[in-house]
Amino acid sequence: GDDDGRGERALRRAAHAVIDRFGYLQLDTVSVAGARSHSIVLMSRLERASSELGESLLQPGEPLFEYWGHEVCWLPLCLYPVMAWRRRRFRHHPWWGDVIGTHPGLADEIMKRVRENGPLKSSDLEGKSGPGWWDHKPAKNVAVALWSAGDLAVRERRAFQRTFDLPERVIPEGWRAAAEPPLAEALKSLLLRALEGHGWAPTGTLARTWRLRLMKNEIAHALKELVEEGAVVECALDSGDGSRIRGWIRPGDLELAARLEKTRPSPANPTLLSPFDPLLWERDRVRRLFGFDMTIEIFVPAARRTYGYYCLPVLAGERLVARVDLKADRKARALRVLSCRVESKTASGFTPAEGRALARQAVERYARQAGLAARSR
Repeated sequence: GDDDGRGERALRRAAHAVIDRFGYLQLDTVSVAGARSHSIVLMSRLERASSELGESLLQPGEPLFEYWGHEVCWLPLCLYPVMAWRRRRFRHHPWWGDVIGTHPGLADEIMKRVRENGPLKSSDLEGKSGPGWWDHKPAKNVAVALWSAGDLAVRERRAFQRTFDLPERVIPEGWRAAAEPPLAEALKSLLLRALEGHGWAPTGTLARTWRLRLMKNEIAHALKELVEEGAVVECALDSGDGSRIRGWIRPGDLELAARLEKTRPSPANPTLLSPFDPLLWERDRVRRLFGFDMTIEIFVPAARRTYGYYCLPVLAGERLVARVDLKADRKARALRVLSCRVESKTASGFTPAEGRALARQAVERYARQAGLAARSR
């Protein structure tokens, strides 16, 4: 009905607001916990979000585009002109080198195919080893290189599979025609975006948020200008051991931090966080701010794992109190809790029993959102 349609539109607007707040939503393919990271980030913040929301968010007409942030991310469309410098630099792919120059005929063929026949699914580019239409092993790499260089855009994802199309069919003309800001201004925009998401951050964190490599002088110059403009101030973090860590904050956030000293978020509504959540992807920062060892053990052999394959930390109030390793069984409509490890009371402020109760609450909320029933092993 109309109410359902309005509710869905409101939910999507709320999802866009979350992405706008941080400036990015990192994508990840692992779905073992019943949802992929980009959906979990939204589910942790939006009570009505389901595991399907993140999967369907990128579509023509939505205010998002897919591109390189610190990893592959969905970014607000207003950053499209800001990223023009990166599209130009990525004509030589950062990992694979000059893929387009090495395979010019294949690049031309892919562009012609998309121009004349319409959007191209990444599954059509699997090469000789797969059932793909293309009889070229490097076809998928060339398509990704064309996307990195801005010659192609990602139109949508279905079951996490990308569909490539021409930018003029994906990116609204207003954003494509917008004047490209000078690099110094683009960097200032990105640094402010990073600070909006982080609150306080040292220079290294700001650079890593957008993978601004080998740009130390340019970043220092951009921060100097932002200070002169009154957009950011230097602010040292007291690390608790007597040392101070230099960093940056927006003046309004400094005032907000002072106000928040007088209040604390309630732990009454604990939630699970994706291991790639904007709060968690930088491990040193998590250790510094939460006293929490944010470990990803996907690539660790099973026998050597401490916590589990894909652990989701439990946020209660302002503390990370536990982590749970989950495995979804869609056929049985079950969410199995493989392990639950609680933090010490010293680290979390909660007893082990309280930590387990908060973790159980968070898992039950997440299971409801994912349309599954929570079960222990």
